[in-house]
Amino acid sequence: MAILVTGAAGFIGTHVCHALLARGDKVLGVDNLNDYYDVQLKHARLGQLERQAGFVFAKIDIADREAMEAFGQRYGDAIDGIIHLAAQAGVRYSVTHPYAYIEANVMGHMVMLELARHLPKLRHLVYASSSSVYGGNSKVPFAVGDPADNPVSLYAATKRADELFSQAYHHLFNIPVTGLRFFTVYGPWGRPDMAAYLFARAMLAGEPIKVFNHGKMKRDFTYIDDAVKGVLAAYDRAPQGHKIYNIGNAHAENLMDFIALMEDALGVKAKTDFQPMQPGDVAETFADIAESRRDLGFTPKTAISEGIPRFAAWYREYHKV
Repeated sequence: MAILVTGAAGFIGTHVCHALLARGDKVLGVDNLNDYYDVQLKHARLGQLERQAGFVFAKIDIADREAMEAFGQRYGDAIDGIIHLAAQAGVRYSVTHPYAYIEANVMGHMVMLELARHLPKLRHLVYASSSSVYGGNSKVPFAVGDPADNPVSLYAATKRADELFSQAYHHLFNIPVTGLRFFTVYGPWGRPDMAAYLFARAMLAGEPIKVFNHGKMKRDFTYIDDAVKGVLAAYDRAPQGHKIYNIGNAHAENLMDFIALMEDALGVKAKTDFQPMQPGDVAETFADIAESRRDLGFTPKTAISEGIPRFAAWYREYHKV
């Protein structure tokens, strides 16, 4: 039997694939390798996976119904689980490219749900949601029972829609489904559109870094290894219904502290370009992981003081800086 991982060449996806392969699972990886960010980085991640036994890759857009149906017909009898991580990411990009989010996050998720309900041996579907679904909530930390009906970005709205579609599919077809609300995942092989990567690139080039809301931001930064442990713990515990969990570090870190650690790790003083809050953004994220601890045994262990130097070391090695 095998586990289908969508977004296999993505940041979280590639790390999840490595973890599954390391414990002996067979993995069917799917990714469309789009050019939202550097495709060479995606190919580099994928190259590491393709050298491992037990990994099979197919370049497919999950929103392509016919292609995914054909994939299901070919491999359906061998798939007993799905970890669906493929999505169009990025809050700010959704302001200017709305259709990309409807196609990938809404249609793509629907295609995956339809595939799941027709798989004869499916044990569990796990999918990626986002901390952005908490929207304009002022109560922190964010708990899974808090309101999620006030999105402040189209990206958040599509992720909340995914949760509602998943609830409906469980109700209609009794599919065990788990949604994971990720909080600002970072680390080696990270995405170039996220803070750690953007800061490292600008700082090492002697360029200013954009610091939004004039630096008055807090983020629950989650190290990739901790996030992956959360994904596998959730996958291994198929619920009776549809469950949602926060995957975060349970600490709201000041953005300026994050930048100071980047300066120490890179040995470069940052030039800061303070800017106002961006449309669709929020000032603070902070995960309440009580339910994740209780049900999944999820216990993040990596503080940013450990995670940022690891990212910085990888960045220098990968880019030969």
